[in-house]
Amino acid sequence: MKYLSYFKSPLGFLILKSDGVSITDISFSEEESHEKNDCAVLLKCEQQLEDYFSKKSMTFDLPLNPQGTEFQKKVWAELLKIPNGETITYFQLAVRLGDPKLVRAVGTANGRNPLAIVIPCHRVIGAGNKLTGYAGGLNRKLWLLNHEMKYNPYKLTLF
Repeated sequence: MKYLSYFKSPLGFLILKSDGVSITDISFSEEESHEKNDCAVLLKCEQQLEDYFSKKSMTFDLPLNPQGTEFQKKVWAELLKIPNGETITYFQLAVRLGDPKLVRAVGTANGRNPLAIVIPCHRVIGAGNKLTGYAGGLNRKLWLLNHEMKYNPYKLTLF
């Protein structure tokens, strides 16, 4: 069975989806729907998003089940290792995955991340600290980076 919820964030509405056990999708929406079919894991996700946006906690502890290719899943797993308040480039991400020539494939996989915010694809930036690519829009990416950098006293907001 599929479960669905909507969460109102400072960045607009988030559509949350679950298979009843794990979170399968978090995406941005311009409008709220009244269609809602909650389950325990979605309620937990809503609470953790509330804590994230209200600055109570900057970490997520949720069962995740993103759907994608094996390569995409490797990229998304590596994204989970980027600490709050830090960024890396697409090139650095490709190097972490073992092959700098994969930079374009890494960018494509990053862009197909089905779990916005929780899998922090927004922490990947272009060379020279360029703010590039984000499925939710660059304004949301900038907001998220600034929000998180406030919690890392060793980093300054660069954007």
